Amino acid sequence: MVTLTTHRHDGELAVFLIGARINKLWRPDAWLPAFAAMGPMLRELYSDPASGFLGARTLVGGRGVTVVQYWRSVEDVYRYANDGKQAHRPAWIAFYRRAKRVPGAVGVWHETFRVPDGGHETLYADMPPHGLARVTGVVPAERRGRTARDRMASRAG
Repeated sequence: MVTLTTHRHDGELAVFLIGARINKLWRPDAWLPAFAAMGPMLRELYSDPASGFLGARTLVGGRGVTVVQYWRSVEDVYRYANDGKQAHRPAWIAFYRRAKRVPGAVGVWHETFRVPDGGHETLYADMPPHGLARVTGVVPAERRGRTARDRMASRAG
């Protein structure tokens, strides 16, 4: 029998994708620091539950890395990103300084998604906690509905 679960979270959340792409493989002096900066930021976020950060998953592929982050709200993302006492701001300034010295060696990007209450649905079949469920916990899927449409409708206000 297949075990079906869904994530536990109710309410709004933010999904923040951030990544880096190596454009000039022969210039690790320019791109390695950008990749190395993410670890300290994630450690800082995991150690501060009040930040609104729920958790993350790192995906590696091709010439780059993508970090999928889950946050309590978009405002929490912005607060962290703009706080000069946190690791992000100095890392961002250092990135721009390196980018001026070696233009185009590494590309960085981010995408921010505000997901309203009722705007997220998940299903995991015979999976350990993964994605959103890994950072919020799991509940049996039947609690929210048999189909994706049912689960989404059960969340709509």
